Amino acid sequence: MEISSVAILSPGDMGHAVGRRLREHELDVITCLEGRSERTQSLAEQAGIRDVATMEELVERADLVMSMTVSAAVPGLCRQIADAITATGAGVLFAECNAVSPQLVRELEPVIADAGGRFVDASIIGGPPRAGYSPHFYASGEHAEDFAALNDFGLTVLTLDGAVGQASGIKMCYAAMTKGSWALYTELLMAAELMGLTEPLLAEFQGGQQAVLQRMERTIPTVPPRSRRWVSEMEEIRDTFAQLGMTPKLFEGVAEMYEFIGSTPLGAESPETRDRDRTFVETIRKLTEHVGKDGNRRHG
Repeated sequence: MEISSVAILSPGDMGHAVGRRLREHELDVITCLEGRSERTQSLAEQAGIRDVATMEELVERADLVMSMTVSAAVPGLCRQIADAITATGAGVLFAECNAVSPQLVRELEPVIADAGGRFVDASIIGGPPRAGYSPHFYASGEHAEDFAALNDFGLTVLTLDGAVGQASGIKMCYAAMTKGSWALYTELLMAAELMGLTEPLLAEFQGGQQAVLQRMERTIPTVPPRSRRWVSEMEEIRDTFAQLGMTPKLFEGVAEMYEFIGSTPLGAESPETRDRDRTFVETIRKLTEHVGKDGNRRHG
């Protein structure tokens, strides 16, 4: 497949960085910012992503549409694109790049296909592209090889055998490990703080769990600004595991933990505005101040 123009929906943390990488490799990158936040508009401008007026114009101009948004918004955005394809007759390739369950992505495929578009399941594992680094884009389904053309434009695309759903499945398992662990670390440290045990617990970690402690120090301060959009992602993991006949309760708890974090003042920060001097211990202490307040039940 020949690609000269890519649409990014929407150019947030991941989307604007992907768009910048594609522009660096001489692709035209567009988006539709109607109704988007001031922050998203600013990120798009920083990345040099061009704004078009309507979704109809977007699908007509783009060879590929990459959907990168919060999990809860995925079905609605997919139907918007399908409506635009129906209205214009554009045969665009639509890549569902979000953290959603395999069963949801299988439900979305015919929404695009019935409108006349082509659908690829394309999950992302890793952080936003930066100098010398690209996350892994996993692709599955009939049009996975078409999407893999992005390997020529600075991204790393790995195709999986099998139908739509496989790429989303590997994302669900990977995110269960990473974001599930971060929620667990945060909760256990809050429990220690509530019991006055932070200092001896960290000393014990220093003696026998240094790698885990380093991961806590590095990651926990970055969690609150992202916690609100992770709630629906954890619910997608819950649904994935339930569909496989396993307990959904573990990730119901993880979703609840991120909902709690997002309800605190730290959850209102953005990745750009968070206090980068705040240590992970200070982050835990500030979160613990809100346990039992404003309707939050006691965690730990």
